[in-house]
Amino acid sequence: MNIPPGSTIGILGGGQLGRMMAMAAARLGYKCHILDPHESPCAAEVSAYFTRAAFDDVEALKRFADRCDVVTYEFENIPVAPLEALGAKLAPSTRSLEVAQDRANEKRFIEGCGVRVAPWREIDGEADIIAALEALGAPILLKSRRYGYDGKGQAWVHRAEDAGEAWRAIGEQPAVAEARIAFSAEFSVILARGQGGETSAFPLTRNHHEGGILRISTVPAGPGIEAFEQEAVAAAKAIAEALDHVGVLTVEYFACADGPIVNEIAPRVHNSGHWTIEGAHTSQFEQHLRAILGLPLGDPSLVAGGATMENLIGPDVERWANIVAEPGARLHLYGKGEARPGRKMGHVTRRI
Repeated sequence: MNIPPGSTIGILGGGQLGRMMAMAAARLGYKCHILDPHESPCAAEVSAYFTRAAFDDVEALKRFADRCDVVTYEFENIPVAPLEALGAKLAPSTRSLEVAQDRANEKRFIEGCGVRVAPWREIDGEADIIAALEALGAPILLKSRRYGYDGKGQAWVHRAEDAGEAWRAIGEQPAVAEARIAFSAEFSVILARGQGGETSAFPLTRNHHEGGILRISTVPAGPGIEAFEQEAVAAAKAIAEALDHVGVLTVEYFACADGPIVNEIAPRVHNSGHWTIEGAHTSQFEQHLRAILGLPLGDPSLVAGGATMENLIGPDVERWANIVAEPGARLHLYGKGEARPGRKMGHVTRRI
């Protein structure tokens, strides 16, 4: 079923991903309706409608669904049970959310698809951390099972004596412990899957992180990564098909000597795909909308030799005047307020 222009797309979440999705929707002739608990989320500035409500407000969700022809989400930390109020209008489905919200469930699911992840253990207390050190070898990386992003909820453990401090550092919450693995680079596969199961992948993207936050993405990813393209895209397709995912799915990888290893998945458009707005024939945001609307998937290929995307984090945004004056630089500011350290305020794309 395709949904025609003039229809309304509901978006759960009003951050920058929702903002860029709404801008892509407007170009195709669709209206967007944002639901978010904050007073003035940046996506609402560029959308036709805005409902301020909590994500677990079932009555608000029902009213929201009545006003939308399809509903999607821009981030995965949303309570799943209340989303039943949206019915069949939600795409991707709650299955993708359920898997991606919990790191232990996510790792089990990925392994069940025949795809590799780093050796890991579940953690429910200090004793489990010590046992994981013995099983996996030091050091190990603790990651809270839920609500972690941009390096939050993570702590390295080098010795058994550090277990208590690390446990407290992640808020004494259920977690996973991952073995440290040797890798040469990090990269992502951004894959779209349509209602009929058709798929389309963007070129592999090399990612550079600082302090757990994505700083720069580059395409082409380079020979050290592109050699893994067939295996990495096939793994992403297997995950998307097992989820019966409709929309964009992002799979983040480590490039290891013996092949790619999945770090994590995101059932949505992704920071590492922002370069596609200027660098690909179809942006990740338009591609996601095409998939959930039942439209043919677009051309994901590069429009030029390549591109780099730099995140503007915190005070980086103060460079905006210099960036605007830079030939060929394409500046995207998200319309957020205070430029706090670690906050993504915008990005700039440069073709190469």
